[in-house]
Amino acid sequence: MRLTATPLLLALSLALGTSMTAHAAPPSPSIAAPAEGTLLNISANAEATRVPDVATLSAGVVTQAADGNSAMRQNAQQMDKVLAAIKAAGIAERDVQTSGVSLNPQYRYADNEAPKITGYQASNTVSLKVRDIAKLGKVLDALAAQGANQINGPSFEIDQPEPVYDEARLAALKKAQARAQTYAKSLGLQACHGRRGGDGQGHPGRAG
Repeated sequence: MRLTATPLLLALSLALGTSMTAHAAPPSPSIAAPAEGTLLNISANAEATRVPDVATLSAGVVTQAADGNSAMRQNAQQMDKVLAAIKAAGIAERDVQTSGVSLNPQYRYADNEAPKITGYQASNTVSLKVRDIAKLGKVLDALAAQGANQINGPSFEIDQPEPVYDEARLAALKKAQARAQTYAKSLGLQACHGRRGGDGQGHPGRAG
């Protein structure tokens, strides 16, 4: 199985709340600014793109048997093979976490009759991170070959997104500052400084 990871787009919206304080630029007889200055509320958006370096997915085993003990025993045996395949793929223990274990009775329903238990279904699921995306296809093939009959994903992520968001923050700040200068100049004012601000991180999306 061959998979290709497309670049992820990290979008950030920066709002400088009461952001730029503009004082009157001397002389400006036509516009009088109050002593505390005129507040310009500026917002700007910026984006940064990176190729994802981590894939996340879940893999699990579902088994059914006439009684609960048999269902759990068969599930454990099959899950051991799946975990061995994960280890053989070079995925570190810290990147594998149990996300769910369950045992549920299975019922047969008929009109005018109480439900009857026909067996039990056992489920065991782990979530894992694949840090070498080039090996992702082989990992998925190995999981399926060793009995994983529930696989969800993969989804692609950036393992350390903060530096990318910082890049977007800086770009958004520069945009906001440039806009403040433009607005202040058009009003005959002089932009002095930013007072306070905040930013909102958007959800990563696919670029292009």
